[in-house]
Amino acid sequence: MGQQGLAIDPDIVQRVSLELKELTELGIEIGIVIGGGNIFRGISASARGMDRVSADYMGMLATVINSMALQDFLERTGLDTRVLTAIRMEQLAEPYIRRRALRHLEKKRIVIFAGGTGNPYFTTDTAAALRAVEIEADVVIKGTKVDGVYDSDPVVNSDAKKFDHLTYLDVVQKQLKVMDMTAITLCMDNKIPIYVFNLMETGNLKRLVLGEKLGTKVDGG
Repeated sequence: MGQQGLAIDPDIVQRVSLELKELTELGIEIGIVIGGGNIFRGISASARGMDRVSADYMGMLATVINSMALQDFLERTGLDTRVLTAIRMEQLAEPYIRRRALRHLEKKRIVIFAGGTGNPYFTTDTAAALRAVEIEADVVIKGTKVDGVYDSDPVVNSDAKKFDHLTYLDVVQKQLKVMDMTAITLCMDNKIPIYVFNLMETGNLKRLVLGEKLGTKVDGG
């Protein structure tokens, strides 16, 4: 979204696309799950009285818009991409099929998973964890606007404490807002580490992948 008040900030999408291109040049296979909160937040709408199921489906459609925007910018940089949606809309993207996703990754295409899980009441975090399990990802990297996980909101509380490392059980017991509990449980059961970092700072993604200690790592301990 950026700082311009636009639903999709072209400058932000362009920068992220160039950083992803750098990762592909390192030979890394990339699957991406994008939320839709810059356009529509299902949970917020439901809290304001909208039917939760309808609101969640609207949020899923917003993720498709974001996925198409990212695909366009990625392909302008010369990368081969595919958008796979959990909700069928063949005129816009391929339906999500696990074997198809794996084949695209083997061919070094960036795969963008849109439409969440295709079901209401499941968050984008859960969709990311689920897809990570299905494609046998080595790691889940969550890009945010802050530089890791804190014990309270660092934007509101200047004394908030940042964690460099947490276990899955720490997240559950402390009720930390890393990802929702379903997503954490999926990663824990399948031993997939989670890295939370600041996506807004240029170069962070590559530094993290190359092993620099950034953000917060969540694993089995």
